Amino acid sequence: MSDPLPANSGPLPCDSVQGQRIIDVRTALRDAIAHLEGERVPSAALDAELLLMHTLGRDRAWLYAHPEEKLGDVQHERYFSLIARRASGVPTQHLTGHQEFWGLDFEVSPDVLIPRPETEHVIEVALERLGIRQSSSPAERDSEFQIADVGTGSGCIAVALAHELPSAHIFAMDISAAALEVARRNAARYKVSSRIDFVKSNLLDDVFHESRITRHGPRNFDLIVSNPPYIGRCETATLPREVREHEPEVALFGGETGTELYALLIAQAAKLLKPAGILVLELGYNSAQHVSRLLSAPDWLDLAITNDLAGIPRVASARRTPE
Repeated sequence: MSDPLPANSGPLPCDSVQGQRIIDVRTALRDAIAHLEGERVPSAALDAELLLMHTLGRDRAWLYAHPEEKLGDVQHERYFSLIARRASGVPTQHLTGHQEFWGLDFEVSPDVLIPRPETEHVIEVALERLGIRQSSSPAERDSEFQIADVGTGSGCIAVALAHELPSAHIFAMDISAAALEVARRNAARYKVSSRIDFVKSNLLDDVFHESRITRHGPRNFDLIVSNPPYIGRCETATLPREVREHEPEVALFGGETGTELYALLIAQAAKLLKPAGILVLELGYNSAQHVSRLLSAPDWLDLAITNDLAGIPRVASARRTPE
């Protein structure tokens, strides 16, 4: 394994004051990485860095520029307490309270699914299907799209779309009231709260019942996006302990096989999208064929399956049949 910081020619610095062991940034990282690797924690070096950055309130560039900076007693105790919790299986994101997504920093907690890089493909596909590209002008991005984000969790998809589409109005929906509170805080952080309505709902159920939504009328949405629960209960034992023991079950499991929620969500979307409106869904492992069958004529056209960087089918998108 490569040294996470520049090496010294001599022994690693280690001082002692009144019986307290004082170590520098380099030594703290080496000790932390060794402990995490001993506990078979994946991405040990990265997690050790992130937790030290969090402890010291510094960025990675500072760590590399100050390898001999000493940690105080409180910093040392706090850092290795976090390392112990990470070694026990607590996700790094729950320890720091943050996760980057779409270039934005999101608050996360045990109440929400930790945003994954793969979910950024949902944003990419949604924008592309709306005709928005990197080269699009501000005027082209300024359409007043009506969007629903189903199972919003931390709000990462809703906030990212609001960030990219400055005149869009978004309904961020989740069955968990606690998750919606996290999403609200993330929206407030990026000053998009005025364009996002947060609705407690099982999938799209409350679009049919909630007066503040139905006042807009049926078939109102230009775009419906979702990263739904898609892990099967039958897969529980195969999940990493970080996921199995610490992320919310309601955001993980989509029935016994993991595909059960897609049929209801797709049927609801067919009733609520405008003619030629777009549906974009993140796919679970081996769900592409099942979802493709559901997104067939007569309700749907232009089905596309988008692979992630590992070549795994990750996103399904289709257009509601025009009327």
